[in-house]
Amino acid sequence: MGLKSWIDGMGRGLRAFTRRMADDARGNVAMLFGLCVPVLVLMTVGGVDIHRASTVRVNLQDALDAAALSAARSPYTANADLQRVGLASLRANLQAYPNIILREADTTFVLNADDVVIANSKVDVKTLVANLFLPPYGKFMDDYLPVGAHSEVDRSSRNIEVALVLDTTGSMAGQKIIDLRAAAKDLVDIVVQDIQTPWYSRVAIVPYSMAVNVDSYANAARGSIVGSVNITGAVINLAGTPKTITAATQARPVVVTSNAHGFSNNDVVWISGVGGMTALNNKPYLVKNKTDNTFQLYRLNGYAVDGRYYNAFSGTSGRVQRCQNNDCSITITANNHGLVNNNYVYITDIGGMTQINNETYLVGNATTNTFTIDMNETTLTPYTSGGRSWCAQQGCTYYAFENVYDDLTTHRISTCVTERTGDDAYTDTAPSTARVGRNYPSTSNPCLSNTLRPLSSDRSSVKADIDRLSASGSTGGHIGVAWGWYAVSPNFSGLFGSSAGGAYNTAETLKAVVIMTDGEYNSGYCNGVISADSTNGSGAASLHINCNAPNGHPFDQTLALCTAMKNAGVIVYTVGFQVVDDDRARALVNNCATNSGNVYMADSGTDLREAFSAIGRDITQLRISR
Repeated sequence: MGLKSWIDGMGRGLRAFTRRMADDARGNVAMLFGLCVPVLVLMTVGGVDIHRASTVRVNLQDALDAAALSAARSPYTANADLQRVGLASLRANLQAYPNIILREADTTFVLNADDVVIANSKVDVKTLVANLFLPPYGKFMDDYLPVGAHSEVDRSSRNIEVALVLDTTGSMAGQKIIDLRAAAKDLVDIVVQDIQTPWYSRVAIVPYSMAVNVDSYANAARGSIVGSVNITGAVINLAGTPKTITAATQARPVVVTSNAHGFSNNDVVWISGVGGMTALNNKPYLVKNKTDNTFQLYRLNGYAVDGRYYNAFSGTSGRVQRCQNNDCSITITANNHGLVNNNYVYITDIGGMTQINNETYLVGNATTNTFTIDMNETTLTPYTSGGRSWCAQQGCTYYAFENVYDDLTTHRISTCVTERTGDDAYTDTAPSTARVGRNYPSTSNPCLSNTLRPLSSDRSSVKADIDRLSASGSTGGHIGVAWGWYAVSPNFSGLFGSSAGGAYNTAETLKAVVIMTDGEYNSGYCNGVISADSTNGSGAASLHINCNAPNGHPFDQTLALCTAMKNAGVIVYTVGFQVVDDDRARALVNNCATNSGNVYMADSGTDLREAFSAIGRDITQLRISR
């Protein structure tokens, strides 16, 4: 049933009921009811239009604010010119709102003696229940309700710089990230104006999850990264002369016959060229229980070699040779490799001896152009060509570290960045002076695909970036907050160039950071890897480095950053979206904001959009005198 049909039906019912009450001869009931009918009708159906008028008033205020700004930005001083510019902007802004009629005769844009553009406007809102007619009372409302708004813009207004720090972690997946995209675009539409002179209005997007992806700004922010060196040779280090193998048993352990071999127990030997029992070839072994002409084979881990399921030995081409320095190391030739003893190195792309690719090794016997690595207990074919040698220390493309279980683990650098440590942990000092942290993420918690966008007045491009936001990863929210500050900081002009924030001058530029979070801050960093003391939700402990975050928990780091940026004159808003049940999370949302009026809690997508729109209006109003 449509609304009009419902209203018509209600009207018929009320008329019939009114007639019955009018015929009632029992006292004052009919009179009292007759007096109440208009009130009952207004309460039941008039509220529909009153609510709609209230909504239109908010929309009209936004549109009139933008139109007043356009008029104030224009070079004109004559009221006729201001009226033309303001009215054109207002008409354009109101096109998004149907079923309203602009009262152009009641719309004015004038400049007063204090150089303030004063704007007033009214619109007519078409009602939905105005045709309700109750005899003998008649029609209660007109077909249209008038709605008005007022705005004043001081021509000495300010620039606007806003950084949106947006939670795009895994907990935001599904409908939550959809709601966030819509809410963020609403704010951009309110804040970024069509006309950018004499004052500009710009927005930066800072998505975060396990860190912040600064993309092409990475090298300038955290420093350049050491790459690789070409490998030109790789040989196994063997000593003495090879001995011929004449037999090998299909037993556990395998017993090798090699007349007058000369080996001692616990020597490490290398076997190659065996026929039939080819599983023995190209591997290192420990010599055990040797005689003059035989010895047993054990693996380097101390377990006996089980040959019961190997093919039978055949031929006379098998050879066995003792490994140099008893470790069967490999000498790598890579000119000017830059490594020193006890460094870690990561090997890739070797031809032939492919078994050593994509592994980390400890460097030994380093010279300018060569170094040795201990080989793993595996089959190893001869080197043929190529290869890359990568250092695996801090500042290199790869980083080898011990995890919380003291196992060697290797991660590759990303274009994400982490927290800054030391004296500038909670400042906006230029990154050329104090580098931000590197990021060596695990493959299970990789650098997020969403990239930072510095301040921009290109509304369409900013909204397109928002539309591409996706949800994944753990939560390093303190890193997002830091980069929200950096995005509006003039000290980052060396990084962002013309997209950096303007000078700190509250009379000329309003700087605001909007922090949106669901409160699950869990990922701190040590040396660019998620720290040992990171909390639940930050990934497997086996992928955490065995040191704690120097700056402490992400909650504490965030509060310190919020305090510092507020002291610098940045206005901070916080939006908690379905915040987790955690006292620290609630404290962060409440204490980071500039004041309690800048705190918003949202339980639904509708709430989130209303919060972002309210923040956008508040930011705009802060530059407009009322």
